[in-house]
Parts: sequence; structure tokens; C-alpha cells
Amino acid sequence: MRKRYLIILLGLLSVISVFIGASDVTLSSILNGDSQQLYILFISRIPRLLSVCVTGVGMGICGLIMQQLTRNKFVSPTTAATMDFAKLGMLIAMVFFAGASLVHKMVFAFICSLLGTFLFMGIMKQVKFRNSLFIPLIGMMLGNVVNSITSFIAYQFDLVQNISSWAQGDFTNIMKGNYELLYLSIPLVFIAFLYANKFTIAGMGEDFSANLGLNHKWVVNVGLTIIALITSVIIITVGSIPFIGLIVPNVVSMYLGDNLKRGLWHTALMGALFLLACDVIGRIVIYPYEVSIGLTVGVIGSIIFLYMLMRRGSNASA
Repeated sequence: MRKRYLIILLGLLSVISVFIGASDVTLSSILNGDSQQLYILFISRIPRLLSVCVTGVGMGICGLIMQQLTRNKFVSPTTAATMDFAKLGMLIAMVFFAGASLVHKMVFAFICSLLGTFLFMGIMKQVKFRNSLFIPLIGMMLGNVVNSITSFIAYQFDLVQNISSWAQGDFTNIMKGNYELLYLSIPLVFIAFLYANKFTIAGMGEDFSANLGLNHKWVVNVGLTIIALITSVIIITVGSIPFIGLIVPNVVSMYLGDNLKRGLWHTALMGALFLLACDVIGRIVIYPYEVSIGLTVGVIGSIIFLYMLMRRGSNASA
């Protein structure tokens, strides 16, 4: 699929997204300068559209980098416990700093998610059995352990309600003034583009990287830092959204191959397109109410994930 088709589809969905919601916003009213509808457009609809696109781009890129560095198509921030450690970091900030701002929570989430991702990579190095499904299974088990610890601490300090609000991704409350933290992920995406070739080489192994004069450890650390920071920003602003980092890079590799630099643009556009499509579906399926984006992505993503598993199994048996 060519980039221009993805851009056209993204543009069409963006227009549809702006005019869907509980409050009626029409093109004629906007052109006539209706102050109330212009207020809704600039305070709610456009910020939501931008946050959906930035989140989709960020999570798609995170998944692609992680899969390249681990050489495993089923590893992502969801299956490597990165998101679970980020939630633990937010809880720590709430426990020790009652009046912690979003920035403080993000810092704690970033530190915990980075340490958690390093822990996952360390465990992965020790595993001799490198089956493509076994590695993400370890990540999910680690994530469940971290989630249990998070839930225990939350019960102890009566913070279950607070932490559960981040467990399910939701764009309902995105408005001007409370989503701008997401823009931090944009320069990180550009850094990922600059390091694309280095990530490809690093994914071939430490010995291969050393032969080409590449500092393997530094490149891996840069990649994991990008993943942890983008994940933390998204968790803080939107909440946990599963499957994007897992599905989108796999879908792109089906028609484009495994060239990271070539696939970055497609992964970014496909991530934004997929999340925006899920957001639109969630807003129209029980209109004028809406289904949370985490639930919509979870349902659609799980179907696509099962298809990928069956497709991989049929290819392996063939």
C-alpha cells in the first residue's frame, strides 16, 4: 500500500472524526462562524483528533523499534510489561507525592517503565529457548506480576479508583489544555527516524554490530529510552491502549517487508489510521454515547492478533 493512500484515508477519517460527537457540529455552521460550534471544534474535536493521531503514531513506532531490537514479531510495549511498569510508576508518584502534577507522574512512570523494559531485555537474554511466542509470554507473565503488585499497593492506600482510570484508554476527556504532554512524543519519533538504520543493525546482534563499528549497547539504550518515554506520556495522558504496537508493525511488514527505515513512515501512518478508525467506530456504535478506545482497540486488535497467529501457524506447517 502506497503512502499516499494511507494519507488520503487518514484525511478522510480525520474529517469524519471532527463531525462526530454528542454535540452537533456542521460544516455550514462553522463556515457561518457559529461561535458555539467553533468553540466545540477548537476546544474538544481538534485536540481529540490530534491526540488520537499522535498516540497511534507513537505506539506504532514503539512496537516497531521493540520488535526490531528483540528480533521478535510478537513483542511490544503491551507484551513486554512496559505499560505495566509505567502504571506502577504513576502509583508510586501518587503514594509518595499526593499532589503530584502530570509531569511528576510522567517522570516516575518513565523511570519505572525504562527499568522494567531493561529487566525484560535482561530476562530475554538469559532465555535459551527463543520461540517467537515464548518471549512475549514471559513479558505478559512479568506484566501480570507487576499488575498484582500495583493492585496490592493501590488497595493498601485506597487508590484503586485512581489507578483504574489509567487501565482503560479513553479519549473522552481530551480537551484543550490537558493533552499537550503528548507532543513530547513527536521529537522522539523524529529521533527514531534518525536512528532507523542503527536499530536495524543492532537488531542483527551484538557481534554483527561490533563488526560494523556500531556501539550496540548505546543504540539499544536509545531505542528503549524512546519506547519508555513515549509509553509513559501516552499512559499519563490517555491511558493504556493495547495491541497497537503489536499489530501495526506486523501488518506493515506483511506488505512492505522488514526494512525498518522504509517501514517507519508506513507504521506511523498505519498506527494513526488504525487508532482513528477504532475511535470513530467506538463513537458511532452506540451513538450518542461512546465505547472507550481501549475496549474498541482490544476487541478489533484481538481479532487481528488471532488471525496473525493462525497465519503464522499455517505458514510454519507449510
